[in-house]
Amino acid sequence: NCCVLSLQEVTASSRHYVDRLFDLDPQKVLQGVIDMKNAVIGNNKQKANLIVLGAVPRLLYLLQQETSSTELRTECAVVLGSLAMGTENNVKSLLDCHIIPALLQGLLSPDLKFIEACLRCLRTIFISPVTPEDLLYTDATVISHLMALLSRSRYTQEYICQIFSHCCKGPDHQTILFNHGAVQSIAHLLVSTSYKVRMQALKCFSVLAFENPQVSMTLVNVSVDGELLPQIFVKMLQRDKPIEMQLTSAKCLTSMCRAGAIRTDDPCIVLKTLPCLVRMCSKERLLEERVEGAETLAYLIETDVELQRIASITDHLIAMLADYFKYPSSVSAITDIKRLDHDLKHAHELRQAAFKLYASLGANDEDIRKKIIETENMMDRIVNGLSESSIKVRLAAVRCLHSLSRSVQQLRTSFQDHAVWKPLMKVLQNAPNEILVVASSTLCNLLLEFSPSKEPILESGAIELLCSLTQSENLALRVNGIWALMNMAFQAEQKIKSDILRGLSTEQLFQLLSDSDVNVLMKTLGLLRNLLSTRPHIDHIMSTHGKQIMQAVTLILEGEHNIEVKEQTLCILANIADGTTAKELIMTNDDILQKIKYYMSHSNAKLQLAAMFCISNLIWNEEEGSQERQDKLRDMGIVDILHKLSQSSDPNLCDK
Repeated sequence: NCCVLSLQEVTASSRHYVDRLFDLDPQKVLQGVIDMKNAVIGNNKQKANLIVLGAVPRLLYLLQQETSSTELRTECAVVLGSLAMGTENNVKSLLDCHIIPALLQGLLSPDLKFIEACLRCLRTIFISPVTPEDLLYTDATVISHLMALLSRSRYTQEYICQIFSHCCKGPDHQTILFNHGAVQSIAHLLVSTSYKVRMQALKCFSVLAFENPQVSMTLVNVSVDGELLPQIFVKMLQRDKPIEMQLTSAKCLTSMCRAGAIRTDDPCIVLKTLPCLVRMCSKERLLEERVEGAETLAYLIETDVELQRIASITDHLIAMLADYFKYPSSVSAITDIKRLDHDLKHAHELRQAAFKLYASLGANDEDIRKKIIETENMMDRIVNGLSESSIKVRLAAVRCLHSLSRSVQQLRTSFQDHAVWKPLMKVLQNAPNEILVVASSTLCNLLLEFSPSKEPILESGAIELLCSLTQSENLALRVNGIWALMNMAFQAEQKIKSDILRGLSTEQLFQLLSDSDVNVLMKTLGLLRNLLSTRPHIDHIMSTHGKQIMQAVTLILEGEHNIEVKEQTLCILANIADGTTAKELIMTNDDILQKIKYYMSHSNAKLQLAAMFCISNLIWNEEEGSQERQDKLRDMGIVDILHKLSQSSDPNLCDK
C-alpha cells in the first residue's frame, strides 16, 4: 500500500521546519536551518510550501541580525539561494521580501564564506528573467564594492562576473561598469586557472563591448601578461575549446570589428572569427548555438561586401542555412526526447536567425542573392515567414525580402513568380513600426518602373496605404511612404497620378514640403517632378492643382534650403513650363519670373542651368504664343543675362 500524503500533512511537515527557526536556542535554530537546507535541495514542492508558510522573512531576519553567528548567517544565505533556484514565482516572492538590499548589505561582512554565499544567492536571483537589472545600480557604492571583491576568491570572481554579464543591458549600464574600471578589473580573469572564471569574464566582455565603440576601442589595447586581448580571444575560439567559449569570444571579436576597433580584413576576423561562426551553423550543433552563431555572423558581415562574399563560399553556408527550416534538432540530440520537444518549441528562433543571415549575405552582391533565391523553396519560406505568429520571425523575413528586393533581376523573376507583393501588402496592414519601416522600404523597390508587381500592387489599395504612411510621426515611415509614391508616379498613366494627388490632399502635400527633414522634402519634390511629366499630364494636373503647386514652388524658392532642394524645385518649374496651357501659370506670375531671373545669375552653376531650362521651355518658336512670351522675357532683361552667360567659363552654361 502506498500512502498519498494530504496537503495538510505536507504543510504540517513543512511547518515544523519553519517553527524551528523561532526557537530560543541559537544552536537549535542553526540545526533547523541546516535541516531545511537538506530538505529543499531539488524539491520544488517543498520550496513553495516553505515560502507560503513565511520562511523567507524569518531567514532574512536571521541573516541580518548582528547577534547571529556567522555560520548561521551563511546557512541562511545558502537556503535562500536554494529557494531562488526554484520557479520564477519563488524569485518574485524573494524580491517582494526585499532580499537584494539584505544580501548587498551582507557583502560588507569581513567573512569570506558568508560573502560567497551572499554572492551565490545574488547571482541566482539576478539571472532570473523576473529580476529587474536596475536593482544592481540603485546604490552607486555597490558596483565599486563588487569590483573590490573581485580579488577575494575564484568564487567571488565567478559570481560577480556572472552578475555583471546578466545585469549589463544597454549603453547606460555599459558606461557605469566601464567607468568603474570593469575592463581592467576583469581582463586578468581571462587567464584564470578556473574555467568557470575565464568563461564568466569572457561573457562580461561580450556584453560590455556589444554595440559599444568606447569599450571596443579600449579592449584592443589592453594586454594581460604581455598578450593583447584580441590575441587572447583568438586563442579562445580555437576548435579544441568548449563551444560556449568559442562562440562568446567570436562575439567579442565581432563587436570590436563592427565598432571599427579591428579592421574587417584583419586575419583574426577573416581566418578565425568568421570561420568559427560558420562552424556554429552546422546541423551538428545545438539549437541555441546555431541561433547565436547565425545571428552573430549576420551582424559581423552586415555592412561589409568582402566578408559577405567570403562567408557565402565558406563550408556551403547558404545550403547549411536551408537546414534551419528542416531540422530544428541537432543530430546529436535526436536520442533525447526532452531535447526534441524543446527544439520543436523553439524552431521559430532558427528560422528567424536564418532569415537574418540571408539578409546580411545578400545585402550587396547580385550573385549571392541569386544563390540564396535558388536555394530550395526559398521564396515560399520567406512568404510563409511573413505570416508567422512570431513578430521576430516576421521582421526577419521582411528584412530578408528587402535585401533580395534590391536585385532588378529578382524583381522581374522570382518576386513575380511568387506574387510576393500579396503577403507584403498584408504585413503592411497595422504592423508595428519596426516591421512597417522595412516592409515599406521593400515596397519602394517593388514599385520601381521595371518591376512587374507594380500594377497588381496599385490595384490592392497601395496608394491609400502609402498616403497614410506619409502622415506618420515616425520619420523613416514618412520617407518610405513618399518615396514609394515617387516611384509609383514615375512614367505612370494619368489616372494613377490623379489618384495619388487625391489621396495625398493639398494640405498633406504642403505639410510634406515644410517637413523639417530634408529627405522627406527631396522625395516630395521628386514625386511632384514625376507627376508633372509628359505634356497632357502636366496640363491636366496644373488645371486642377495649379494654384497650390505654384504656391508650393514659391514657398521653397523663398525658403532657406540647400542647393539640391532648389535645383529640384527649378526642374519642377521647367516641367510646368513645358506644358501647353500650364506655362501660362508661370507667364502670368511675375513673382516666379523674377525668381527664375534671379537664379540665372546665381553663383551656383547647377541652379543657373536649371533656371535656363525654364526659360528655354517657355520660348520654343513653334509653340503658340511664343512671340509674346519672348517679348515679355526680353523686357525683363533675360537676354542681357544670356549674353553674359555665353561668355561663361563653364562649357555647359555657355552651350545652353
